[in-house]
Amino acid sequence: MNPAVELILPWYRQFWFWFVFGPLIFIIVLCVFTVSLAFRYSDDVVTDNYYKDGLMINQTLKQDERALALGLTATVKFDTAAGEVFVSMHHGKDLPKQITLFMDHPVKKTKDQYVVLQQMADGEYRADLTSPPEFSWYLVLVPEVDVSKRTKAEWLLSGDINFAKSSEAILQPRVK
Repeated sequence: MNPAVELILPWYRQFWFWFVFGPLIFIIVLCVFTVSLAFRYSDDVVTDNYYKDGLMINQTLKQDERALALGLTATVKFDTAAGEVFVSMHHGKDLPKQITLFMDHPVKKTKDQYVVLQQMADGEYRADLTSPPEFSWYLVLVPEVDVSKRTKAEWLLSGDINFAKSSEAILQPRVK
């Protein structure tokens, strides 16, 4: 072999190629990974129809005013070990045999659930949980069993709970 002939390596074995393009390739791969994570775990809390939600606010305020006029409040107790929820209604008269507790997750809409509670005694209700709740939840109590009639219920009590701090919450009308 002639000593004056230089051995030329293929492009993928060249130092300068990887020195210049290596960081760029790494950044592109990192961007694709970040964008895929953003789309896969996107937030569900942004609403698409502000007008419809605005009309629903007026409806729920009427439900809150009705609950306030009836003097309704409720205490919700969760037994996460047994998978049960108990509701005690206060100051209510002519309470229905069944009520529905909506548990809305603040971030993931797929974790939202509702529980139909059966009356055990006057003002006392009980139900089994479909899945054990954890962290924070928004709670809404209505006297309807049909989920589609949530916004048309006669009254509404609401509150929130953080299971890291407590297993009990007070539900009351949002108007004073």
